[in-house]
Amino acid sequence: MQLIYIFGSVILVSLISLIGVFTLGLNKEFLSKILLYLVSFSAGSLFGGTFIHLLPEAVEEYGFGTEISVFLLSGIVVFFVIEKTIHWHHCHGYPSGKCEHKSFTYMNLIGDGIHNFIDGMVIAGSYLANTTLGITTTIAVLLHEIPQEIGDYAVLIHGGFSKKKALLMNFLSALTSILGAATIIFISTTTENILAILLPFTAGSFIYIAGSDLIPELHKEYELKKSIGLLISFIAGITIMFLLTFI
Repeated sequence: MQLIYIFGSVILVSLISLIGVFTLGLNKEFLSKILLYLVSFSAGSLFGGTFIHLLPEAVEEYGFGTEISVFLLSGIVVFFVIEKTIHWHHCHGYPSGKCEHKSFTYMNLIGDGIHNFIDGMVIAGSYLANTTLGITTTIAVLLHEIPQEIGDYAVLIHGGFSKKKALLMNFLSALTSILGAATIIFISTTTENILAILLPFTAGSFIYIAGSDLIPELHKEYELKKSIGLLISFIAGITIMFLLTFI
């Protein structure tokens, strides 16, 4: 029965990635107007998720030592290397120097996949403690994923994916939560520190994606009115992550 609760919950969380389906009926002109605001919202939620949820949880559980810093920096360095590799393979040979898809789309998918993997581990671990805690954790993760998945979908569209492909790739990335749940069930009796590595590593990946890829996109908008709107969207992403701490 416990396994039904665990995998039922992570599948439900994975389905949140399809929330972008509600944009399929929007015309391209309107969607193009709101895309950058959603990218800004995503950047804010990534920073908020990092500094309000991931890092505090890692520090609370394992203390703030050199290990946490090393794993966080490892996330930044690894994602820098991955992005350079992806960029070279997908852009090398193009006379214009441009790619069909911007490299940050792949980075976002990888980062989101790791994040969802951790969500699956957290949900499974909570259920292994007790069912009530598992249900509470699942609700909190669902509320956390809604704004982030909207932003992730927007990032993929902004990076050149079609609506349908963005939905599919976002959903496939979300399915890593199932692998995370399966992993924690498998190793729960022998290993307790895997989150000590994954939490700060994911935080580092989020910092890199938001700071190196998404923020520069926002700086391409120079109009004052739109820039203020982007700032509001950015702060809104952070604020929602903060409000989730009270749930």
